[in-house]
Amino acid sequence: MTGYRCYAENLMRKLLMGYRIYFNHDVLNSDGRRIFEDILRSMIYSKEYHPGLFKQARRNPCLENILKIAKILLPEDEIREIIMTSIEGPVRNDYWRLLYRE
Repeated sequence: MTGYRCYAENLMRKLLMGYRIYFNHDVLNSDGRRIFEDILRSMIYSKEYHPGLFKQARRNPCLENILKIAKILLPEDEIREIIMTSIEGPVRNDYWRLLYRE
């Protein structure tokens, strides 16, 4: 694994963890786009170039397209955990249901 790949992975974690900061209505805002361009640049340097996917994600930087690129960099269970934590917070609704049952 190259240093560029690790850098891209860490930036993707930052982008997904900061969902409320970097996304507006499930589309990247300008700050999110800057981070996303750094991710793509690092992927190109690390020889992981997917031209069709990059082009699609640049034209329409919605959450769905960002997650397609995230699946290249990160395992799916980690992506799911990061997204759930960033959207719902550290305490999930599942835990509250358990409290109300007792």
